[in-house]
Amino acid sequence: MGITAEEIAFAKDLFSGLGEITTRRMMGGLCLYHDRTIFAIVRPDSEILIKGAGDFIARLEAMGCTRWKYVRKTGKAGSMPYWTLPGEALDDPEEAVALAREALRHL
Repeated sequence: MGITAEEIAFAKDLFSGLGEITTRRMMGGLCLYHDRTIFAIVRPDSEILIKGAGDFIARLEAMGCTRWKYVRKTGKAGSMPYWTLPGEALDDPEEAVALAREALRHL
């Protein structure tokens, strides 16, 4: 099941304080871009994840965010450089935008 138009609208609205947000569907999910740089994704299960890099990773983990991990068909574990968006940021666009700006600074 892919991302719905409502989920796309929610994600774009949540981060609208950044300015123009563009999207691209990938792997059943949705990538969110600002100035052609990916900063977050929406997974097929509707979970929004923010990209982490550098010192920002420690801050995300201190906030209780968890890294996207998966298990391949071979049984080997892997991970992606994305962390769950804190619940409070899902309800507060200002917090979501602040985290997105921080993510973009570290990319």
